[in-house]
Amino acid sequence: MSRVAGRKKRIIITTAALVAVGGGAAFAYWTATGTGNTTATAGTSANFTISSSVAGDPLSPDGPTQIVTFTVTNPGTGVQKLTNITAAVAGTTGAAWTSVPGCSADDFEVGVPDFDVTEIAAGGTVTGTVTLQMVDIPGTNQDGCKNATVPLHFSAS
Repeated sequence: MSRVAGRKKRIIITTAALVAVGGGAAFAYWTATGTGNTTATAGTSANFTISSSVAGDPLSPDGPTQIVTFTVTNPGTGVQKLTNITAAVAGTTGAAWTSVPGCSADDFEVGVPDFDVTEIAAGGTVTGTVTLQMVDIPGTNQDGCKNATVPLHFSAS
């Protein structure tokens, strides 16, 4: 019995010691504060891309009007707003077209582009139309425009 009593005594003392140590740890703490920061990088807008196709009879002075269908694409990673499109007979950089002797942008009339002002989702498109017609300039020989390839330059913003 003394063995059992001694064993019980050791269990009680060990338990009391563990409770004291464990209980003390539960109430001991340190205080601390902290802050943190990070940055994110916003992208930039991506230039719209514009493709087009032409339908209609060949142009002639005061003759048929061609319908040009254009598609504006947003190649960016976010939504971009399309508010304006211009179209003009001009070179690829928008500079005056002068590559055909005896024929110039003055021989043509470009209508107002018809499209919806809208926000274009990333990878999305908007389609519109514009008219192109050769004008008759009285008293002027416009033979230089025969079989000319007339460039139409678009600009979107």
